[in-house]
Amino acid sequence: MEIITALLDFVLHVDKYLEAFVAQYGLWVYALLFVVIFVETGVVVMPFLPGDSLLFVVGAMCGVGLMSYPLAVGLLFTAAVLGNQSNYTVGRAIGPKVFQWENSRWFNKAAFDQAHAFYERYGGITIIAARFMPFLRTFAPFVAGVAQMTRAKFTFFDVIGGALWVGGIVTVGYFFGNIPWVQLHLDKIIWAMIFVPGLLVGVGAWRARRKAAL
Repeated sequence: MEIITALLDFVLHVDKYLEAFVAQYGLWVYALLFVVIFVETGVVVMPFLPGDSLLFVVGAMCGVGLMSYPLAVGLLFTAAVLGNQSNYTVGRAIGPKVFQWENSRWFNKAAFDQAHAFYERYGGITIIAARFMPFLRTFAPFVAGVAQMTRAKFTFFDVIGGALWVGGIVTVGYFFGNIPWVQLHLDKIIWAMIFVPGLLVGVGAWRARRKAAL
């Protein structure tokens, strides 16, 4: 329970944690961010890391000169693409046998099923859209690998999605993250970044299942 509470506090106050880390460790923050983004996108059992809010806060910190915008965008884009490639490779190696896995502490079967339903409905565009959807973005490359999407096709969508996700959210944070109203309501904005995309995923997966049942 304490771990969950600490994780939730980190997600909702990632700006304070990141600023403190920069103040104490300087350039090592880039290595930390690279690892966080790579793990969130590349390890299918770690879908709960604060990717969107973290990118937004990074942009805000770049906006006040605490971090380098081009360096942050370049490194995090690389981490996002490599993470997806790793996740895709694991899914491709495991194959359809994953459908027999049961829900467990390390595998969220419901999230996998949602991602698979979304993929079945929207195909390769899922790789791009999923970048902006917590949980789905962790499972989408894995599902693409399980579905045996070709590496070339997956890489095409992976690079486009990674560029739009990292470049887009960091840039929004750069220009808007330091507005007083945004800083005052950052926790609510983070909640919205988590739940609104999650709701869209749920609706999309429900519609896909309903269509398949007809």
